[in-house]
Amino acid sequence: MRAKVKVVTIGGGTGLSVLLRGLKKYPLDLTAIVTVADDGGSSGKIRSDMNIPSPGDIRNVIAALSDVEPYLEKMFQYRFDSGEVKGHPVGNLMLAAMTDIHGDFSTAVKVMSKILNVRGTVLPTTNDIATLNAVLSTGEIIRGESSITKAGGVIDHVYITPSRVKANEDVLKAIENADYIVMGPGSLYTSIIPNLVISQVSEKIRESAAKKIYISNVMTQHGETDNFKVSDHIEAINKHVGENIFDIVIANSRVFDEDVLARYRKEKQEAVEIDYEKIAELGIKLIENYDVGIVENNTIRHNAEKVSELIYNYIIDDKPTMIYNKK
Repeated sequence: MRAKVKVVTIGGGTGLSVLLRGLKKYPLDLTAIVTVADDGGSSGKIRSDMNIPSPGDIRNVIAALSDVEPYLEKMFQYRFDSGEVKGHPVGNLMLAAMTDIHGDFSTAVKVMSKILNVRGTVLPTTNDIATLNAVLSTGEIIRGESSITKAGGVIDHVYITPSRVKANEDVLKAIENADYIVMGPGSLYTSIIPNLVISQVSEKIRESAAKKIYISNVMTQHGETDNFKVSDHIEAINKHVGENIFDIVIANSRVFDEDVLARYRKEKQEAVEIDYEKIAELGIKLIENYDVGIVENNTIRHNAEKVSELIYNYIIDDKPTMIYNKK
């Protein structure tokens, strides 16, 4: 029996979970490396009260990769709307309970992954309490993930405190053994890069022989990527990793209707433009597709099915003896 191709995804938030719902349908050995630096909402309260890493992004990824009856996933994602548990999803509370039982957040994630029959491996980047900080172009420092986007400044770089925060050993091994590393889509400075600035993660990525794939965001995000083109996202990641790491970028080529874009402009968001010459200068292969971005209920989002298909078909072409059933 041939070993499955090892694909490591790095990110957090809704972007990573959306991608994984598509990728899990393919015969790939998936590992999701997930940020735990969120300090807002339910995650922030549990993190503060119980002194554990933030569970929210982990919960979403577990739900995305789970293979259980829909009602069980729905219960796991259910958010209370009254009483002392108002605002808390059931899954966050279950992860907190499992951490209390086992005394270790990573173990809690493994146990919950078994309970929900996760197709792949879910790994928090660190088992420590990590705080994300952003240095703006003005030199001002914004502390805490939930405050960074709200600040609305131009971000120069981000970093994690305290400096003693360490990456999980399983994370470093997964990167070392990966055939492909996928980053994005998702909030650039608050979902993707926080994973990369934890000790040894960027070093392992630089050393890895894996092909690196970036899935560009479809829309800019006010307070993080205002006026960013595709290459700006890539260069921001390169800056934090320490070198130009990507082999492939997948980007949306659809031009959205003006009435949809007008609504986004009110929120200071624009469609991310493909800057062909700059991407070529970086030596990165561009895979652009009309169906990467779609509109549903007047909301622009990534098409997980198409993005996953593009990744899978690229892998087939790159490693034709290892994967079958090209779609």
